[in-house]
Amino acid sequence: METIWKGAEVNSGLNARIMKDVEALKARGITPTLAIVRVGERPDDLSYERGAVKRAEALGVAVAKCALPVDVTQEVLLQVIRDINVDSKIHGVLLFRPLPKHLDEALICNTLVPEKDIDGITELSLAGVFAGKPLGFAPCTPSACIEILDHFGVDCTGKKAVVIGRSLVVGKPVAMMLVKKNATVTICHTRTADLPAVCREADILIAAAGKAGMVGADFVRPGQLVIDVGINWNEQEQKLCGDVDFEAVSPIVEAITPVPGGVGTVTTSVLIGHVVEAAKRALA
Repeated sequence: METIWKGAEVNSGLNARIMKDVEALKARGITPTLAIVRVGERPDDLSYERGAVKRAEALGVAVAKCALPVDVTQEVLLQVIRDINVDSKIHGVLLFRPLPKHLDEALICNTLVPEKDIDGITELSLAGVFAGKPLGFAPCTPSACIEILDHFGVDCTGKKAVVIGRSLVVGKPVAMMLVKKNATVTICHTRTADLPAVCREADILIAAAGKAGMVGADFVRPGQLVIDVGINWNEQEQKLCGDVDFEAVSPIVEAITPVPGGVGTVTTSVLIGHVVEAAKRALA
């Protein structure tokens, strides 16, 4: 019988740690503050923003919103980032992406100082992930994957981990974070030969391909731990689903995260946790 690793269980411990840190900071007169910078009104951005604000408020973290029109000029957005960089009351920034095509996303992201880059969008933060140094923060989603493994007491040392996906948002960062935890990691992608066979070799399988239900029963074997990062919309069933065919895979493997209610739930708490950590670092 498989074990379903629910995000709510992971959050219970993570949120308790965050609230303890928030109380300690407030005792010193500091309120951890998240700035949310949004261009336009994409429904998925608005949905994530509501979730982030609700989680932040529940954990005692303040939120400063900056909503800009979809046709905002690059210079105006750059000035917003520069102002945040020098505002000592703001500790972390959530910048929604992708940005409209008339904006230079790389330039805008890298204008943010890494100390406030709580979602790993700057090149310096990513360099920190690969170098194993706290230059900024790792992206929140791969951090959530590691948080889940830690919560359920998984010792990655010596284990074979397979990551499906090679993006800088999830695939590559989570691979480096697994290497740091002494796993032996294989990164797979669209040109990997016999992908199901490679995945069956894994002790830990992380699916971050962005393709609904691509990981089927032929990708897995008994004893595996499966983390499904995918967030996809199933038009036929009118519901969210992951990259893993949950109904086919869950009876086979030892443990699996659901979608929704898995990695995404933990990601939001990780985001708030990074804001609090940034506030603590600012005191050092």
